[in-house]
Amino acid sequence: MASNILLIADTQCKPEQEWPHLAQLGRFIVDKRPDVIVHIGDHWDMPSLSAYDRGTAKAEGKRVYQDIAAGNAAMDVLLHDLHKLQAKQRRNKEKVYKPRKVFCVGNHEQRIIRHVNANPELQGFLDYSHLKLDGWEAYDFLEPVQIEGILFSHYFANPHSGKPIGGTIQNRLNKIKESFVQGHQQAFMYDKVYTLNRVLCGIVAGAFYLHDEEYMGHQGNRQHWRGICMLKDAEDGHFAVDEYRIEDIMEGRW
Repeated sequence: MASNILLIADTQCKPEQEWPHLAQLGRFIVDKRPDVIVHIGDHWDMPSLSAYDRGTAKAEGKRVYQDIAAGNAAMDVLLHDLHKLQAKQRRNKEKVYKPRKVFCVGNHEQRIIRHVNANPELQGFLDYSHLKLDGWEAYDFLEPVQIEGILFSHYFANPHSGKPIGGTIQNRLNKIKESFVQGHQQAFMYDKVYTLNRVLCGIVAGAFYLHDEEYMGHQGNRQHWRGICMLKDAEDGHFAVDEYRIEDIMEGRW
């Protein structure tokens, strides 16, 4: 049976933020009730462990525990309305809406593992167990998960270089050779390739947050796509797409 799959792009939650867009997305989930929810990763931004900022003024005052606490609090905001609905359904002895929830670890969460590898005295003390992922199926960084014939991963790497496969959707489909969905890149791209036996579909959708990223500069932030999408009637690698900009979610236009 075909599934409707909600794709949540990189949310990149940091300390001292508020997340009204995640609260609204939680209402969207309760209203639309997708069969599967996939968060494609980079929910915990982990700026305290950024190798780019280490040793600079930008790293001053940043703390690992604050980064983890921020992402955990944001996850509570996202799931608040879902948990409220489920509690009400249990009280009323109704059928409980339980979507499959899948989380693909992103490179920002993987900063934790890279930091521990560089500081082995932290082994057994700092790991993914601090992230509030109870109730989610969690897949490690770049470990693809297949749902309805579609591969989901934070991004897909070139096997020879380890770097993300880039370029057009057609180029990525040619390299991956499967229907795929990824985040990581602050853009929205969607297309199909027709082969002799099947249709391959690909999506890049890499941002669902309100803030600007300093490293992207004025032009990069202005041209930045922010939103979510619903993969409709996904089955055997094929799906249609409903795209929702972050403005649509914030204003309840769905």
